[in-house]
Amino acid sequence: MSLYFITAVLLSVAAVIEARCATSALRPAADAADRGFRILGRTAFAFWLVLLAWGAWKLHWTQPLAALAGSLAANALVVGAGARPFWPGISMGLSLLGLLLTAHLFAR
Repeated sequence: MSLYFITAVLLSVAAVIEARCATSALRPAADAADRGFRILGRTAFAFWLVLLAWGAWKLHWTQPLAALAGSLAANALVVGAGARPFWPGISMGLSLLGLLLTAHLFAR
């Protein structure tokens, strides 16, 4: 599995978790943590889009297509599992890891 594919899936899952945690019971209690959760989730979504566009420009067309399909499949699994109280922490961790891996991909 390529680093590009893994990075796209991580960013996508982080973004979909942030989008699905609309109720205040599923968001972090502290205002600063909630703001960080929102910023990281939306940044993950933006960089997921950038990563797909970059892949379409730099890589063979099958890689961005596989990343898109893998992201949609992973999102379906996460959403199908239902909301969990630990989602914000998972989402923030995946966002940070995905953003670091994106920086690594772009630096190569």
